[in-house]
Amino acid sequence: MILVTHPTGNEFVRNALCAFADKSLLAEFHTGVSWNPDGVVDRLLPSRFRAELRRRSFPASVRPYVRNHPIREAARLLCQSARWSHPVTHEVGIFSVDAVFRSLDRTVARRLVTSAPFSAIYAYEDCAESSFAAAHAAGMSTIYDLPIGYWRAAQKVFEEEAEREPEWACTLTGRLDSDSKRQRKDSELEQPDGIIVASQFTKSTLAEAPRRPESVFVVPYGAPPVAPYERPLTSARKPLRVMYAGALTQRKGLSYFLAACDTVRNAIEVTILGRRAANKCTPLDEALRKYRYIESLPHRQLLAEMAQQDVLVFPSLFEGFGLVILEAMAQGVPVITTPSTAGPDLITEAESGFIVPTRDSSSIVAHLELLNSNRQLLRDMAMAARAKAGSSGWGKYRQDLVAAVLSVIESKDTPRRTCVAAVPLP
Repeated sequence: MILVTHPTGNEFVRNALCAFADKSLLAEFHTGVSWNPDGVVDRLLPSRFRAELRRRSFPASVRPYVRNHPIREAARLLCQSARWSHPVTHEVGIFSVDAVFRSLDRTVARRLVTSAPFSAIYAYEDCAESSFAAAHAAGMSTIYDLPIGYWRAAQKVFEEEAEREPEWACTLTGRLDSDSKRQRKDSELEQPDGIIVASQFTKSTLAEAPRRPESVFVVPYGAPPVAPYERPLTSARKPLRVMYAGALTQRKGLSYFLAACDTVRNAIEVTILGRRAANKCTPLDEALRKYRYIESLPHRQLLAEMAQQDVLVFPSLFEGFGLVILEAMAQGVPVITTPSTAGPDLITEAESGFIVPTRDSSSIVAHLELLNSNRQLLRDMAMAARAKAGSSGWGKYRQDLVAAVLSVIESKDTPRRTCVAAVPLP
């Protein structure tokens, strides 16, 4: 039986939980806030706070296994809603994201020293160090989910980008991580019996790790149900509808997207959807005044908004997967993205999207101009994107995840492999 821990929960966490529950493998799920959207309290809350809490709801099949530890996470959400910045200051704030993660890690570690019959723990980055140590002491298997590339590889990109685009450096929040936080990440990475990543790109970044386990499983995330209609052929006289969706940070290559949009501004309509990573960034402020901007949408409305677009541009410099890629494809929207995402794992070049070099706004321009001038190609790519998403649903993710986790647990019967020096990964 598996104990799963994650402080907030999201789409891939919910699907992991469902995968384990469906196979009678889930023992407990420890999290910060698990919200009941059907409860009386839900209807009494302000809409903004209610929408945020509804993101923390879990399927009915999972709810019996949920163990809430809500104080720090609820306080963090309250501070964010009230715009009280000091208590949620990066790492040091009493209700910061890091404080929430560390607190849950310690709580789960205490749980693992009880006599509960767990065979394994499944934990995510930044919330596993103490839990894994306790699990090893109890003879349990440890599985680590690394949802984004390894931090040492990320720092190289961030430092390069801060030099190339200094006005955007304030949005690279990963540069603010302390040495102690980075040491915890390495400690976590050294301990598991198996690592789950969502893309070949994430796996490749582990070559930068001083030490890591040998067992690394690539389990791609899934797409939502595909849109139940086919896109009509649109007229070239209408502007190309172009969307960016994701955090508003230079890690996502945002400046290169905006430079491309400025170049072909008269031929496109731009929608930017995402939350700021920094309160003040002059070029971002200017762009959000210039183009249509949506801060956040519930998931269903996000998909509906995507369905109104012609193309998604996701020029990320450093990613774990990029779930918006599959979400857009499921709506019949081809994607322009980079090799630093799951794009190469998902997209057939010039058929369901395009893979462009990182930091290359001119390549983005060229592909936008191509789609704008050739609406038949745009429609054909939309249908191909939709078909690819249809074969990449969450059901396959659940199946592959269970197979990987059972492989790790079963290997526990053999002597545990120690961490080895990192070598280039295939």
